[in-house]
Amino acid sequence: MAAPWQDVVRDAAAVRDAAAVAVDAALLAGVLMRTGEQPLSSDVVNYAPFTLLPSAVPQALFEQAYTVQQDFNLLVDAISQNREFLEQTLASTIKVDDFTARLFRIYMQVLEEGLAQTVFLGINRSDYMFDCGLDGTTALKQIEINTIAASFGGLTSRTADVHGLVLKVLGKTKEASHLLPNNPAKGLALGIAKAWELYGSQSAVVMFLVEEIQRNIFDQRCVENELWNRNIRVIRRRFRDVFEKGSLDGSRRLYIDNQEVAVVYYREGYVPQNYDQQNWEARLLLERSRAVKCPDIATQLAGTKKVQQELSCPGTLEKLLPGRPEAVARMRATFAGLYSLDEGEEGDKIAATAIADPDRFVLKPQREGGGNNLYGEELRQVLQKIKDSPERTSYILMDKIRPQPALNYLLRAHSPLQVSECISELGIFGVYVRQGQEMVLNEAAGHLLRTKAIQHADGGVAAGVAVLDTPYLV
Repeated sequence: MAAPWQDVVRDAAAVRDAAAVAVDAALLAGVLMRTGEQPLSSDVVNYAPFTLLPSAVPQALFEQAYTVQQDFNLLVDAISQNREFLEQTLASTIKVDDFTARLFRIYMQVLEEGLAQTVFLGINRSDYMFDCGLDGTTALKQIEINTIAASFGGLTSRTADVHGLVLKVLGKTKEASHLLPNNPAKGLALGIAKAWELYGSQSAVVMFLVEEIQRNIFDQRCVENELWNRNIRVIRRRFRDVFEKGSLDGSRRLYIDNQEVAVVYYREGYVPQNYDQQNWEARLLLERSRAVKCPDIATQLAGTKKVQQELSCPGTLEKLLPGRPEAVARMRATFAGLYSLDEGEEGDKIAATAIADPDRFVLKPQREGGGNNLYGEELRQVLQKIKDSPERTSYILMDKIRPQPALNYLLRAHSPLQVSECISELGIFGVYVRQGQEMVLNEAAGHLLRTKAIQHADGGVAAGVAVLDTPYLV
């Protein structure tokens, strides 16, 4: 699956020249992040890490990932509306995983009170790798679905132009013309704008709920600017601002600093570190409100690893999406082997198998944001320690996917220019809007390719491991 420029990789002089052009092009195009030293200031910024060359992606698998995205949008939405499924699926997990349990308690409290929200907005990203079989054939295998704060839709909208220029500099003008246009920022903004419109108040604002430390601000600004271009007002607030200044009126409309909030777009709130007691109270206030939450708490729970594992069980997809056998078949074709570690004979057996042969599997906790999964010897040690404890039910096991590595250069500020063996992960952004029971928007909204050196088992761009990339279809 080599791209048609693997000859270039060994040409040190050409690579040096192209890398200098690439870095300046990334800065010009706005492929930017704040620095680790000054994460709250845009006075000093640098380019976000990216590959020197676009990576080869099999065209058939790329198209398959796009085709199945609307199915996954429908599935996530169906799960979010199915209280019985979420209760049953997460029953064992919430006994041992405090973070999931606290989210679940808010979910139940909001349901008991009765939902004020009538418009639902989903922005998710389904991530895949290309599994290489013993016979050399590749298959699309889903890693996970991110249902909260799926990032890099903005910066990846600008990366293809940089790679196109690099290919031209290297004398690959024809190949440069084959790179696909890609603008997830526009697609994500379209969903937010639709939800804002259906909320029905011209003067209400969209609130980006953001982290205390905001290194990845330019990625968010890409989406934000698309909304300003539609004359939709955007404000940026943190959980603590919501706690201190947020309130609900008698109709449960949400107000912050005397501004009505139509849509809350979460770019934080997906890991335990995002919460102290005040932030949990702020989250509850937001969930109780009439504002369109992206995601609402049910949709965040739909993205948990335990739900992902349950979806792979025979008959589950058919129950959630009755009368849609084609959609079920398309989704099931992307599933890797997923296994429950619930207590009982089945869980005992799979735990023992993984301890005996840890390199076959990945151990996944109920966490988002990258850098949480366990592999190899570390997986074996953790599983050995918790195999007889209920704690093991806070994890799932997944078959390890084995992509074919390719050579590339990973461009990072202040890092030496050296060739690496790399593997890639493809994400497809999905956007949907539902009003009551009517689905008014359901689209695939663009793609994200991230690439990392093979010595790193886990971690995304924000975690400092993977870098931004552009697919070159082969």
